[in-house]
Amino acid sequence: MGRASTERKVTVLLQQPSTSLAFNSYPAMSEITPTAFPHVSRRDFLIKSTLAASALAATRASALSQTPSIASGNQTRWPLCVFTKPFQELNPREMAALVADVGWDGVEIPVRSKGQVEPEKVADLLPAYAEALRAQKKDIYVATTDLTRIDQKHGETVLRTISKLGIKKIRLGFFKYDLTRSPALQLPAIGDALKDIAIACRELGLQAGFQNHSGKTYVGAPVWDVYSLIKDMNPRELGFCFDIAHATIEGGLAWPLHAKLAEPFYTAVFVKDYVWKKTDKGWKETWCQLGEGMVDRAFFEGLKKSSYQGPLCQHHEYRWSDRAQMISMMRQDLQVLRTWVS
Repeated sequence: MGRASTERKVTVLLQQPSTSLAFNSYPAMSEITPTAFPHVSRRDFLIKSTLAASALAATRASALSQTPSIASGNQTRWPLCVFTKPFQELNPREMAALVADVGWDGVEIPVRSKGQVEPEKVADLLPAYAEALRAQKKDIYVATTDLTRIDQKHGETVLRTISKLGIKKIRLGFFKYDLTRSPALQLPAIGDALKDIAIACRELGLQAGFQNHSGKTYVGAPVWDVYSLIKDMNPRELGFCFDIAHATIEGGLAWPLHAKLAEPFYTAVFVKDYVWKKTDKGWKETWCQLGEGMVDRAFFEGLKKSSYQGPLCQHHEYRWSDRAQMISMMRQDLQVLRTWVS
């Protein structure tokens, strides 16, 4: 089924509540099955069931939906954020206090399996983190998810909660290649999954980003593969969480090509640094502090000339001996980043 046909059917479904006197005539999500819509394909059904629930949720006023998002009204061109993975064991108040103390504008928070907020607990925990951050005049700028398809377990709840909280951007989960098959033959199915996600993001007011991660099995490591899948999509719905370090690992001297290719689709920009080190197993990338490695400051000079307005998210993958050292190193990275984008 073509994209236009799928979109028309989704639009028709979302219009139905506004013309119906009985919102509750829709079956509960737990009661909806593919046989409830016998005239549509399973793919269309999955999109419809997810978006129908989202449409219902959007019309039911809640305290969360009335909470203003600093992210949506921030006047800075590039809010400087931190990916909270290194200190994800902190509770909401502790995390918000650390973010305020170091001086970030907000966070990218893991809402995924073994993350700071696990998907099955998202409705209870994510609002607490958002509230604690906003009390410090900070915000959640990106929610990092495991999402690779819209019918994923807990996926609907994750998306609905993120949307209700006024968080605008999500990072998708990782797609992996089967190295026993041609990568080219695997892309169409991935493209279909991304189109479905883009439709859901449009209806929920979200923008999804695909991280280009280095590694021989990662879809997105070459950058061109993801570009080929999303080049005709609306970047307001789905784009790149562009990681300059991973782009440099995979592209070497060609990183400017990767950056220019992805630039119109930037959802967020991820910042970290690395050096190559020779080990007994060969050359390996080793994470280091920003400015001490292979990432070229020229990337940020190019960013200044671009039209991109969105978060710059610091990722910290290097090792530290204790919490005090970790915080000290993060402060230094933030100062370097501020210098580079000033």
